[in-house]
Amino acid sequence: MPKMKSNSGAAKRFTKTGSGKWKRNKAFSSHILTKKSPKRKRNMRGTELVSGADSKALERLVPGRG
Repeated sequence: MPKMKSNSGAAKRFTKTGSGKWKRNKAFSSHILTKKSPKRKRNMRGTELVSGADSKALERLVPGRG
């Protein structure tokens, strides 16, 4: 059996934490920032954990990392 190929787009966007959870960047922070409030832009910084419902799909998209 050949190796499973990772989805390269997903592999670039998601990383596995030490405890086995998936980490992602927050969305909506790349353009059209003038109309967004400073508080809203500040809260879009940093990373967040992927919800448990989506983590099973990520295991299929990025095999070998889990």
